[in-house]
Parts: sequence; structure tokens; C-alpha cells
Amino acid sequence: MVEEEHQTESTHASVARSPLTARELFDALPPLPGLRVEIIEGKLIVSPMGTPEHQWLAADLHDALLLLRRERRWRGSPGGPNICIEGPRDSLAPDYVLVRPDCGRWGDGELLSSEVLMVAEVVSPSSVRVDLEEKPRLYAVGKVSVYLLIDPMGKTPSVTVFSDIKDDAYQTTTKVAMGTPIMLPPPVDFELDTSIFKS
Repeated sequence: MVEEEHQTESTHASVARSPLTARELFDALPPLPGLRVEIIEGKLIVSPMGTPEHQWLAADLHDALLLLRRERRWRGSPGGPNICIEGPRDSLAPDYVLVRPDCGRWGDGELLSSEVLMVAEVVSPSSVRVDLEEKPRLYAVGKVSVYLLIDPMGKTPSVTVFSDIKDDAYQTTTKVAMGTPIMLPPPVDFELDTSIFKS
């Protein structure tokens, strides 16, 4: 009888447990090339990468920050890596991320949000609500110092900087028409010429 009970326990232990949460499913997924995989408000969202124009805007930002990155020995990356929002453990895939080289990680593939210097999102038709409403709140909850929003789709294309976090919300929002310089506040502390985003 004892032997039968042991066999039953072994059989149960060898069966893989299905993921119960969006986070568990996210952690179990293999890489999905060409797709953006995020957890937003506890929901797993899989969407196609942006258009080439969308990706070029993130690359333009990367190029504009080249001298700053070299001077301060920071790392920048258009198109990733994902950021783990500390607290809710949502995982966001920004269009651009700027970090110190020793930025903390959640596992191997995600950066800890509170150690990220700046993220940028480029608004696309499918991301308008998420980029304008959900991500500013989540990045603030995660203590990302600066959130840069590049909106080439608005009636007047614009660039917005969110900064100065207090009570899990950005307190300062600065918006300019695309083409106008905008200050990226500390810790970045850099004047960005937004004319780089005009076609």
C-alpha cells in the first residue's frame, strides 16, 4: 500500500503544471521573434512589432543619445529589453530603453524598472490608449525616472516627457510640437532636438 501511494505521488510530480497567471505564462514562453510580448494590467498581450517607420523613430532617438551614452557609459536599446514593473510584476516592452550598465534584472531577460533611467514609446495606431493612458501609470508605479512619448500620429505630432514621480504618478508633464527642443530631466539631463523625428 505504501508503494502504491509513492507511485501516485511520483506520477503527479512528473506532470508539468499549467501556468495559472499571465506572468507564469509569460515566463514559460519561448522567444517569439517579430512579436512584442507584454503583461499589462495582468493581461498577456502579444502584438506585432511596429512598422519600419515606427522602429526608425526609436533608432533616431538612440542615435541622438550616442554622445551622452558614451560620455556616461550608459546603455541604450531600441526595441527592448522588457522591463519588469516592480510591484505588480507587469512586463513592458518599450520602444527604447536607457540604463546604466549595472542595471538590476528580473531573471535573465528583464530589467528592474526602478533602475531604468528612461523609456520611450512611439505611438502607433494599435498602441494609442496603452501608450497614453496605461504605460505612464505603470512606468510611474515602477519608478522609471523619465518616460518619453513620441507621437507622430496626433493632429499635431508631438513629444511629451513625463517625470518627477510622487505617490506612484508622474507629477510633471511637458509636451512640445515635434520639431521643438525638449529637456529630458535628471537623471538624463539632456536637451533633445525633436526635429530628428520629423520625416
